[in-house]
Amino acid sequence: MKVKIHTLFRYLLETTEAEPEAIVGFSLSRSPKLGEFLNELDPDLSLDWNQRSFRGLPELRAHILRETGLEGSCDPDDVLVTAGAAEANYLAIMQLLQPDDEIVVETPGWPQAAVLAKAVGSRIRVVERQEADEWRFPMEQLASSVSDLTKIIFVSNPNNPTGQLLTSDELRELVEIARRVGAWLIVDEVYAGLEWEGERAPSVAGLYERGITTGSVSKALGLQGLRTGWLICRDKDFVMDAVILRENSSEIMNIMGEAIAEIAMRPERLAAAMQIARADGRANLEKIDAFIMSQPKLSWVRPRAGLIGLARLDAGLDGDAFAKLLLAPPYRTFLLPGSAYEQSNHIRLGVGGGDEVNLEKGLSRIADLLSSL
Repeated sequence: MKVKIHTLFRYLLETTEAEPEAIVGFSLSRSPKLGEFLNELDPDLSLDWNQRSFRGLPELRAHILRETGLEGSCDPDDVLVTAGAAEANYLAIMQLLQPDDEIVVETPGWPQAAVLAKAVGSRIRVVERQEADEWRFPMEQLASSVSDLTKIIFVSNPNNPTGQLLTSDELRELVEIARRVGAWLIVDEVYAGLEWEGERAPSVAGLYERGITTGSVSKALGLQGLRTGWLICRDKDFVMDAVILRENSSEIMNIMGEAIAEIAMRPERLAAAMQIARADGRANLEKIDAFIMSQPKLSWVRPRAGLIGLARLDAGLDGDAFAKLLLAPPYRTFLLPGSAYEQSNHIRLGVGGGDEVNLEKGLSRIADLLSSL
């Protein structure tokens, strides 16, 4: 098995040392500082593993069940704390998928599942969200794409990168399609809780015996550096398989990540942090939406949730070329080209990051570059 680099990661690697003066594509909320947690960290905390459970701190797992709305339908041992949602997705896919299996993924969508499926040698079926249909999930296309060979259906909700939402009814319809062929259904929920329109959909682990919910503290709470996420599933054998695979990769969770995440997810702290994240995200969303409306060479389907969205460039403009020009002097502004999601004439815009990303300066420089083209 050889995992090949994806366009998204290649671009990030190539631009790491660019030192932009503004970012118009930040995908997570403002990151807190370590000092905000020091008063509640135990100075006698051992830097060994948590010494209590290979599944993660029990208190943290209880917070996760509460935040995902799965108290009562899932048990604490249905939760495995992982190194971010990326590891949760990895553990699920690599334990379930074999070369003779099929996986159904969406595009635009989070590309990790397809990258791993290619490495395994499995067959990949793709269902396509259409911009002309406001990036809605193509349920009928999914229904005709699954078969007895379908092992996994992988989606993100809210969708990464378009910010569109599966409603509760749509998610239940998706569950019924998966159940019909006995497929596992993985729903990546890293942006759940940041809905601008509509309500948070129920987590799939509570709806389906083969439903797998993944998420993390990275996006809404801005705690990407903790590398703390989770997978939730009611199938005990599957969760144990994930524990066993993790034993041969990251082995155990990092205790500092667990400890800080547990503090961050305590009800009173979480409510305050989410209120700030929603207020900041909504304010930046309004700025970007107004900016796009003012630019004849840009358009987009406004995100309904999450911190990112795809904007279409005017005909003849290429997203990769645009992103590279924007990052170079005199503009020195970072954004991600849409080719990272197989949308070459788009760019990814983000509403996260707080004041540090200099959003208004970045938008001004995008306007300058667009006017010169």
